[in-house]
Amino acid sequence: MAKTKLEYIWLDGYKPTQSLRSKTKIVSDFDGTLEACPMWSFDGSSTEQADGSSSDCLLKPVALFPDPARKNAFLVMTEVLSADGSAHESNARATIDDEDDDFWFGFEQEYFLWDPETNRPLGFPANGYPGPQGPYYCGVGASNAYGREIIEEHLDLCLEAGINVEGINAEVAAGQWEFQIFAKGARSAGDQIWVARYLMERTAEKYGMAINWHPKPIKGDWNGSGMHANFSNGLLREAGDKATYDAICSGFEPYIKEHIAVYGADNDQRLTGAHETQSIDKFSFGVSDRGASIRIPIATVENGWKGWLEDRRPASNGDPYKIAARIIKTVKTAAVPA
Repeated sequence: MAKTKLEYIWLDGYKPTQSLRSKTKIVSDFDGTLEACPMWSFDGSSTEQADGSSSDCLLKPVALFPDPARKNAFLVMTEVLSADGSAHESNARATIDDEDDDFWFGFEQEYFLWDPETNRPLGFPANGYPGPQGPYYCGVGASNAYGREIIEEHLDLCLEAGINVEGINAEVAAGQWEFQIFAKGARSAGDQIWVARYLMERTAEKYGMAINWHPKPIKGDWNGSGMHANFSNGLLREAGDKATYDAICSGFEPYIKEHIAVYGADNDQRLTGAHETQSIDKFSFGVSDRGASIRIPIATVENGWKGWLEDRRPASNGDPYKIAARIIKTVKTAAVPA
């Protein structure tokens, strides 16, 4: 009787930033489909999701990926449900209003490789600082790029798992990297980001490294980490006029607080108006403007105002489910000219 390892992955109830949790279930004669993944449960009192007197929470499988790092294994992304089968309050995936997958998302996930021994980014000395920013962005060579073997292994694992990674690059600060994921459908985009984060954590763990998702782990004249959210729906992809884009972008301005509330904790340390950001309490948009809240890509303009937008405010530790849900809600309520 064939045995298969199913790694159930979920988000805990910690605030303000949820963490990944996972555990392995062994099943027999698994046919490799999501439908064959059974519901499972866990102790919610150990993850800030239930009281000890009634601690069972349910894991509902929602996405399945082959696990490229283990034999006879799959990665199962799940939603957390309460014991009665309703969506748990920590389950942001269930709040996404995109039943027809009209919204497409491309997330640019930045992060730092982190050395637990020095409690600093990989490439930073135990005391003091490396040379200033400049040579690290898309840098090559041992004095500019740190931890490339971890990054390359992670990329291969994601591709083997069927995650739609569209690119990677070294970022502006030493030890800082980025991967980009695109998906048609907000839930799928969120699923893939979370599983890619899981694989990143697990790969770095093998090398004795940690991943720091904080938006500003190194204070001072160092870039923070974001998760720029590129998004479109049918209207943006086919609009064909500047007025539609202006109306949708303007529709974001009344909801600055609502967006910032779900764009990641401690984002005020990153959104200062410096280091390619707009101030956290201001809103702006512009063509090819990386200092704006929302950037209209030049490719969209050159394609006759048919394309996508980039919200540059989400932090690297933001939940892609929450970010997507809020963006969708705002776009749907924007006053678009007839």
